[in-house]
Amino acid sequence: MTTTIKDGTSNTSEANEQIAVWVGLDWADKEHSVSVYEVGTGRSDRYTLKHTAEALQEWLSRLRTQYQGSKVAVVLEQSRGPVLYALMSCEFVVLYPVNPQSLANYRKTFQTSGSKNDPGDAELLQEMVRKHPDRFRAWVAEDADTRSLQLLVEGRRKLVNQTTRLTNRLTSHLKNYYPQALEWAGELNTRQACDFLMRWPTLQSLRQARPATLKKFYLSHGRPRTATLNERLKQISQAVALTDDRAVVLAGSMMVKALVAQIQPLIIAVEKYDDEIHRLFQLHPDREVFESFTGAGPVLAPRLLAAMGADRDRWQSAAEIQQLSGVAPVTEQSGRQHWVHRRWACPKFLLQTFHEFAKQTIVWCDWAKAYYEQQRERGAGHHAAVRSLAFKWIRIVFRCWKDRVAYDENLYLRGLERRGSKLAARTQLVRQAKELRRRQRSAQSVENLLPNLHIGA
Repeated sequence: MTTTIKDGTSNTSEANEQIAVWVGLDWADKEHSVSVYEVGTGRSDRYTLKHTAEALQEWLSRLRTQYQGSKVAVVLEQSRGPVLYALMSCEFVVLYPVNPQSLANYRKTFQTSGSKNDPGDAELLQEMVRKHPDRFRAWVAEDADTRSLQLLVEGRRKLVNQTTRLTNRLTSHLKNYYPQALEWAGELNTRQACDFLMRWPTLQSLRQARPATLKKFYLSHGRPRTATLNERLKQISQAVALTDDRAVVLAGSMMVKALVAQIQPLIIAVEKYDDEIHRLFQLHPDREVFESFTGAGPVLAPRLLAAMGADRDRWQSAAEIQQLSGVAPVTEQSGRQHWVHRRWACPKFLLQTFHEFAKQTIVWCDWAKAYYEQQRERGAGHHAAVRSLAFKWIRIVFRCWKDRVAYDENLYLRGLERRGSKLAARTQLVRQAKELRRRQRSAQSVENLLPNLHIGA
């Protein structure tokens, strides 16, 4: 029986029979250790390969000539990077990226002393996959646009993380001598905040600015309500400094300007990433599927697409995604003991994607909010409840992605009702409570408006 599983991946007994050579490649910055095993002759060889584009291309050309275009399986300890990018375009190479933890555990089986060296690891890599090919997945590249989207959304997240670290430091320094700026500057990861702090890094410099100048500044960065703007100008005019210590103020303002100077280019870079991600996402044939998910939005919809990919053979079931992403819990049993815990060995960015998406749906999706509240009432912590919700969402995302159909929340709820699910009844209660709050807010708005109405005789 032939089984096809992609990461993008293809793993068949027929494909393994076509492989003429197994190559283990332990890569490094300057040179790579290579271990070769020829299937037909059983001959093994070891050598090193310099890490240059020319050396890699020459090596690939030599393999193509030596084995006359037969399939060459290359096993390496990474799923991305310069070596993988150099190999992925070769039609005769079958790539097997291996989790470093898998290699480490395999090494411990034969080397209990814990000794390690690159040539030995290269041999273990090819031996591990060659002897157990049914337990590993060959890597098949997505199309260029999907891979671009995958790399861009992950790169954007790294820039956002850098921005967050810097804004946290900025917050800490402002609290030491200029806490009012945390409110008056606005969100610290915005252009307005950076411009504000560069222009007025101390309360003294801000107090010297004319009200007309401050008003012009705020209007140039948005359209605040008149009442809000006037209140802010009043607060600035009456503000009292936290400290008059010149040393503290000088050191603090210098550090604030230094941090802002680092945050500004990151904000611009994230905006450029957003533009390019939006462009690629709008052109992608699966855009409508991922836009349909409640709460996905312009940031998470492309990330969900990147997580799933475009190749429908990549995943055979939702359970594969749940397990790989770390959303599915791990069950352990030994004798009479049995325990369940969260999965630690998983792609962190993939886990973040589904976790953050599930968290957003609590706000925008009624059944998701009902399910989350149900889990909390059963004693689950916040993150455990969100992971449990993500577990359900992955099944929905997988089915919509597999069938190329947009998500329809009403259709999903009708399915819950047909099955007599308690979640359907609880969702109705959530909707009723939401409608009641909406009516109360509407009534309150009318009450606030009545004193301002002038009714003539």
